[in-house]
Amino acid sequence: GADLEQVEVLQKKFDDFQKDLKANESRLKDINKVANDLESEGLMAEEVQAVQQQEVYGAMPRVNSLGETAERLIQSHPEASEDLQEKCTELNQAWNSLGKRANQRKEKLGDSHDLQRFLSDFRDLMSWINGIRGLVSSDELAKDVTGAEALLERHQEHRTEIDARAGTFQAFEQFGQQLLAHGHYASPEIKEKLDILDEERADLEKAWVQRRMMLDQCLELQLFHRDCEQAENWMAAREAFLNTEDKGDSLDSVEALIKKHEDFDKAINVQEEKIAALQSFADQLISADHYAKGVISSRRNEVLDRWRRLKAQMIEKRSKLGESQTLQQFSRDVDEIEAWISEKLQTASDESYKDPTNIQSKHQKHQAFEAELHANADRIRGVIDVGNSLIDRGACAGSEDAVKARLAALADQWQFLVQKSAEKSQKLKEANKQQNFNTGIKDFDFWLSEVEALLASEDYGKDLASVNNLLKKHQLLEADISAHEDRLKDLNSQADSLMTSSAFDTSQVKDKRDTINGRFQRIKNMAAARRAKLNESHRLHQFFRDMDDEESWIKEKKLLVSSEDYGRDLTGVQNLRKKHKRLEAELAAHEPAIQGVLDTGKKLSDDNTIGKEEIQQRLAQFVEHWQELKKLAAARGQRLEESLEYQQFVANVEEEEAWINEKMTLVASEDYGDTLAAIQGLLKKHEAFETDFTVHKDRVNDVCTNGEDLIKKNNHHEENITAKMRSLRGKVSDLERAAAQRKAKLDENSAFLQFNWKADVVESWIGEKENSLKTDDYGRDLSSVQTLLTKQETFDAGLQAFQQEGIANITALKDQLLAAKHVQSKAIEARHASLMKRWNQLLANSAARKKKLLEAQEHFRKVEDLFLTFAKKASAFNSWFENAEEDLTDPVRCNSLEEIKALREAHDAFRSSLSSAQADFNQLAELDRQIKSFRVASNPYTWFTMEALEETWRNLQKIIKEREQELQKEQRRQEENDKLRQEFAQHANAFHQWIQETRTYLLDGSCMVEESGTLESQLEATKRKHQEIRAMRSQLKKIEDLGAAMEEALILDNKYTEHSTVGLAQQWDQLDQLGMRMQHNLEQQIQARNTTGVTEEALKEFSMMFKHFDKDKSGRLNHQEFKSCLRSLGYDLPMVEEGEPDPEFEAILDTVDPNRYQTGVTVDRRYFYLFIYLQHLYSALLSHPEGDSGRITLHI
Repeated sequence: GADLEQVEVLQKKFDDFQKDLKANESRLKDINKVANDLESEGLMAEEVQAVQQQEVYGAMPRVNSLGETAERLIQSHPEASEDLQEKCTELNQAWNSLGKRANQRKEKLGDSHDLQRFLSDFRDLMSWINGIRGLVSSDELAKDVTGAEALLERHQEHRTEIDARAGTFQAFEQFGQQLLAHGHYASPEIKEKLDILDEERADLEKAWVQRRMMLDQCLELQLFHRDCEQAENWMAAREAFLNTEDKGDSLDSVEALIKKHEDFDKAINVQEEKIAALQSFADQLISADHYAKGVISSRRNEVLDRWRRLKAQMIEKRSKLGESQTLQQFSRDVDEIEAWISEKLQTASDESYKDPTNIQSKHQKHQAFEAELHANADRIRGVIDVGNSLIDRGACAGSEDAVKARLAALADQWQFLVQKSAEKSQKLKEANKQQNFNTGIKDFDFWLSEVEALLASEDYGKDLASVNNLLKKHQLLEADISAHEDRLKDLNSQADSLMTSSAFDTSQVKDKRDTINGRFQRIKNMAAARRAKLNESHRLHQFFRDMDDEESWIKEKKLLVSSEDYGRDLTGVQNLRKKHKRLEAELAAHEPAIQGVLDTGKKLSDDNTIGKEEIQQRLAQFVEHWQELKKLAAARGQRLEESLEYQQFVANVEEEEAWINEKMTLVASEDYGDTLAAIQGLLKKHEAFETDFTVHKDRVNDVCTNGEDLIKKNNHHEENITAKMRSLRGKVSDLERAAAQRKAKLDENSAFLQFNWKADVVESWIGEKENSLKTDDYGRDLSSVQTLLTKQETFDAGLQAFQQEGIANITALKDQLLAAKHVQSKAIEARHASLMKRWNQLLANSAARKKKLLEAQEHFRKVEDLFLTFAKKASAFNSWFENAEEDLTDPVRCNSLEEIKALREAHDAFRSSLSSAQADFNQLAELDRQIKSFRVASNPYTWFTMEALEETWRNLQKIIKEREQELQKEQRRQEENDKLRQEFAQHANAFHQWIQETRTYLLDGSCMVEESGTLESQLEATKRKHQEIRAMRSQLKKIEDLGAAMEEALILDNKYTEHSTVGLAQQWDQLDQLGMRMQHNLEQQIQARNTTGVTEEALKEFSMMFKHFDKDKSGRLNHQEFKSCLRSLGYDLPMVEEGEPDPEFEAILDTVDPNRYQTGVTVDRRYFYLFIYLQHLYSALLSHPEGDSGRITLHI
């Protein structure tokens, strides 16, 4: 605005806008309320959001317009800028608040929309699940296979529908999980709906699976019923065939029936697999707990029983057909065999052996005939065995006699046929023998004629091949003669056999045999003579062949040793020499073969008559050729040796010249090294060269000496040897001069580089030490300062050592190089001066650092002493406190006044010692003040601080006060316990005294007798005393109550008495039992007195005697006391040594103490037995004396 009026207008507009905002805010609330109502009714939230956005964002232009107007007013009216700015701020805040609330509402409406969409999907899915569950939970089952398959197909369609819905379920679950992940305000409800849907879906899956299992079992049941019906129909069709009684009346009809039965058997085998599969299927259904397993088991058993009956009928039918077949086959076989025997009997009965024509063929035919008989023998025996088996089994259909008659006739015919065949065979053999002998004589005679013609030949061969051929033929002939010798032996044996028979001409047979034997012997002699001549011819021709071979070998070797080639180099000479050595070795190895040929020729010349002159002539020529070959070989070997020596000399010279040329290039090099490592490597190489050169000079001398030796031996290469020696010696001298020059230059360069390297090392070492001195670390405590001092001392020692070694060495090397006037003398001197300047500065820096470290050490040593003193005193103070705390915190439990008094005295002594502890505490405080004045870190020698010790001191004062209170409380308790002890002791001591007096009164029998005199009066006195004992039970009860009070107060000992409640109670019980035993004893004595008539004086005597020997007043006697008592009563017991048996006393003990109690005889019952025993003994002594001895024998 340009003036006040415009400002007022603008202010009015602003106020109106605020009013509009307030009005719109109420409208927004109304809209939200309507949206909530719509949301509760499940309506879509987009419309609500649209309305809200329209209402809110419709005011945005007005807000922007007001903001722009406010900015213009601020610029035009600066004096009102604060008010305008404040109004703009209020407007913006109100607008922002409205926008935030609108956005929050928008988000909430979006969440509500998602929730309603989620719930709608949930209701749809639950409705679908309930519908499909009703379908898959049906109880309908099929009655046949077709119906079961239809139900399964329908159930599978339900599965398809369920799987098709899987995507919907997955999308719904993802939507719910997304809402949960975003933290939806209805997350519990969403989670609950998701869980419900998962459970319902899982129940649906279970219902579908259960229904599928039921339908599968229904289908399996219907398939089982169908298989059972098929199997029963098949068995019904086969049972009709098995029930027929037709067994066949001929073999063909029986075989037809058997063929039909075999087909039936095959069908059974095929059906067996089906029955097994049916049984396996049934077992599988039963084991799988089929809902109709009872029906399945019953139907399976019916089918299997019918199947077993069918197989049994089949086996029975097959057995009957087999028997019928066997009978018919037997009948046919018997007919065939009888016809065959009749036929063969005609052949066996003819007399063809009387005609000698073709007797051999006839004999062979008869042998075949006998073989046929032998082959049919098993067949005939088999038929007979079958017939006997049929008879034995009764399977002849009632014709057993006829079968037996046929079997007997068949056996007779067979025996007759065999007999006739044997007779004909014998006659044919005799005729065949004679014919074979005549034929053999004729053949052998023809062979002898052929052999005699061959052996009469004069051809012994013209060369070695023909002789070998004739020898082979003769060997074959000799083998044929040997083979015919066996043939001759057979003819002789045949002749001997014929001569022994009377059916032939003996003289004719003998003449033929002798003629043949004589001719055969002449042939053997002729063969031996021809063999000798052929061997002699073979040796002669073999000698000529061997000599020809050796002559050819000598000519071949002459060509080798006559060569003029002695090699053009060392390798060629060596190869020729190796070949010549092999030739010489071959000649030496072949010499035995030559000698063998000569020896063979000499032997043939001496032994043989054929070709003797030719043998000698050829031997002389052969020896001449052999000697000539050896001379040529020796001459060639000598020339090859000379050529080898020369070539070796040349090779050695060339090798040394090559080495000299190689090393001349090395020593002529201008490379003397630019680094120390390079120069050292070159020096090492040069040293290695000099060593190698020394070796090669020796080798050159050896080569020259070898050349001179060759010249002395007149080697034909003398001029070449001299020239090569001269050239080699010249090259050695040139190499030696060049090597000396290179060595000098290398040494000079090495000295300069060595100085530079050592200078570099020294400078590097000084630089490293300078860096170590630049640190400002002078230690944080005494330990670190001492460590640094130790390092500094080590550093100074290193400096001194380096000065003696490194600096001294570099200085000496510098002086040495300057004295030798090295070409780099100026550079060496300048480098050394710079090095010494750095060294002196290093020594000064090291001394300054050591001084500062010593000052720091003195400072930290004072702090360290204070630390150690504080640590020791603090540790001692803490140990004293821990011990005091342990003593003061021990539980205060005492058992007497003396103990609590001792504790009070110890506590007072501890209180008196606190003054010294206070002094120690004050010293620790002073030490802590001094340490803190140095402003150092915590004490490294102890974890105790002054603050902790002050807290400890305050705790100690508190513990002391608590200890004093506990001691006072315990003292009061012990005083009360002591009073209780005294009261208990007073009553217990009085009660024990009364018990002792009463026991003495009861056990002292003499007092009772003196007072009363009679047993009855003693019994009355004992009863009164026993009543008194019973009356004292109340006093014992009071003592027991006091003892219980002491136990409750944990009083375990009592110095005022030694008696306890348990001991007093036991003594009272024993006293009560003693009174009862005394009464019982007196009653038994009165009864014994009245029964036996024993006087009371006697009883009194026995009682007094028993009590006399009962020293310990226990009412019992041991065995030794009992024996003494018997003797005192007048019983005469024999005296025996200790350890020996006492039969008489043992008999008494068997009566009074049969169990042998170690404690002796008791007062009551056993005392009474003793009394009765003595009474009987006394009566026996009075009434039955034996003789004059006054003894009797008493059998107890």
